[in-house]
Amino acid sequence: MLYGLNDDHEMIAQTVRRFVEHEIYPHENLVEQTGEVPAEIAQEIKRKTIELGFYACNFPESVGGAGLNHTEFALVERELGRGSMALTHFFGRPQNILMACEGDQIERYLTPAVKGERMDALAMTEPGAGSDVRGMKCTARRDGGDWIANGTKHFISGAEHADFVIVFMATGEDMTPRGPKKRITTFLVDRGTPGFTIRDGYKSVSHRGYKNMILEFDDCRLPQSQVLGEVDQGFEVMNTWLYATRITVAAMSVGRARRVFDLALEYAASREQFGQPIGKFQGVSFQLADMITEIDAADLLTLAAADRLDRKLQANREIASAKLYASEMLGRVTDAAIQLHGGMGLMDDYPIERFWRDARVERIWDGTSEIQRHIISRDLLRALGA
Repeated sequence: MLYGLNDDHEMIAQTVRRFVEHEIYPHENLVEQTGEVPAEIAQEIKRKTIELGFYACNFPESVGGAGLNHTEFALVERELGRGSMALTHFFGRPQNILMACEGDQIERYLTPAVKGERMDALAMTEPGAGSDVRGMKCTARRDGGDWIANGTKHFISGAEHADFVIVFMATGEDMTPRGPKKRITTFLVDRGTPGFTIRDGYKSVSHRGYKNMILEFDDCRLPQSQVLGEVDQGFEVMNTWLYATRITVAAMSVGRARRVFDLALEYAASREQFGQPIGKFQGVSFQLADMITEIDAADLLTLAAADRLDRKLQANREIASAKLYASEMLGRVTDAAIQLHGGMGLMDDYPIERFWRDARVERIWDGTSEIQRHIISRDLLRALGA
């Protein structure tokens, strides 16, 4: 048990870990081989998660969620990180930004998402606007009481299953001393809306079966009732409800690293060379020591950031540090695990090469390592007026 965690925390972690081991691990090879999650398996995972009481556990009890706090949810994500993302996707963690729903939106989007009746996806990234969100070219313009949306989003995870998508679009522009600055608005867009198309995206080497999709808007008409939050206040909605999503990347990186480490440790204890287990050689044993030290450090850094959120303290720098360190730690740990396994580490007879491939994207999505370093350094310098 790590410092700061109690018996309830440990129970949450163990419950989710057992679920992943029993309900996720058995299907991983099939997903790796086919790149698909069979619908019946996806629905079974969702059903069992609902029965377990963990579906939408990131939502408060007031709207039907399990009401876990940030630390508890980080533990859930950490344990889910041990399994295939294509499968754990159906464990069900709707976007917290749906808490911004008002009026009829609550019954149309928030409540069904929490109950597992409708699935959502979040669409922000574009071919020409990744880290630079203000550079988005996907626009929505007023037309009477409606909005007309045009443009393309890509790298949209989960959109192939989504019943509706939460989309950020440019809805105007302000002139500032530093040049034009786009105003952003958030929209709720139902699958099947005329002018809205969801199609297959790119084939990624990371997280097979966890697809990225391309969204196209061609004179897609959206009524005012589809605006989430206030018009031109998309960044406010984003910063309010998506503030902590980077903790998920950090937590899942820790969980995946622990699974990789367990495999490497077992291999080092059982694989013999020159008449003894390879773990007896200092070159191997020291690598194991470095791996577990880095994993524990990333774990504590992640939980500390989540704890700050629970105590309602500013945590932007701490979250960025956790995401940066944990994602880069995962890359180092999976690479070391490959080295310990030798040539077999690169063969698909073992899952190590999969974890190695999967690790690479963690340093890119939800803000690249470079963006996290920018957030951290800006926070440090701003305090000194620089």
